[in-house]
Amino acid sequence: MTDKQTATYGWSQDSNLSLQVKLKEDLKVAMRNKDHAVRDAIRMVISEFPKLTVPITLESGKKSFRVKKSDEITDEDILGLIGGLIKSEKSVLELKKESESEYLRALESYLPRMAGREEITAWVQENIDFSAYKSPMQAMGTIMKHFGKTADGNLVKSVLQEMIKK
Repeated sequence: MTDKQTATYGWSQDSNLSLQVKLKEDLKVAMRNKDHAVRDAIRMVISEFPKLTVPITLESGKKSFRVKKSDEITDEDILGLIGGLIKSEKSVLELKKESESEYLRALESYLPRMAGREEITAWVQENIDFSAYKSPMQAMGTIMKHFGKTADGNLVKSVLQEMIKK
């Protein structure tokens, strides 16, 4: 049973595994270790895969959708699903007046590492020329484009507001 303590769940963009493969491997480990919270969280993510669709045009010219095949699902698709599940879990926890759950921790372990305040500030100081914008807050789009989903929009906004005050 020592395997349970050494089992590490989660995913990193630096790893050479796709998120889909890592989820399936972690599901097997969680089932072997009887780690129900992680097992249920991974099963919930996998059950969301049919929501991932591709637009198609039928022979009649009608527009429709089909479910993405396993090899068509990207890490970004899965991260979007996990983000949606996290958002709904946070709203459920808010109603219960709780702050955390094992389910939420399991889901968050699959998200990429978020950029910190220092990292955002350093990048902005190096790469953003505020004189190119009418308002310094207009730089937010450029910053968010660079960091993508690894930066929280509210954190970027507060960093920009701090820099404007200086």
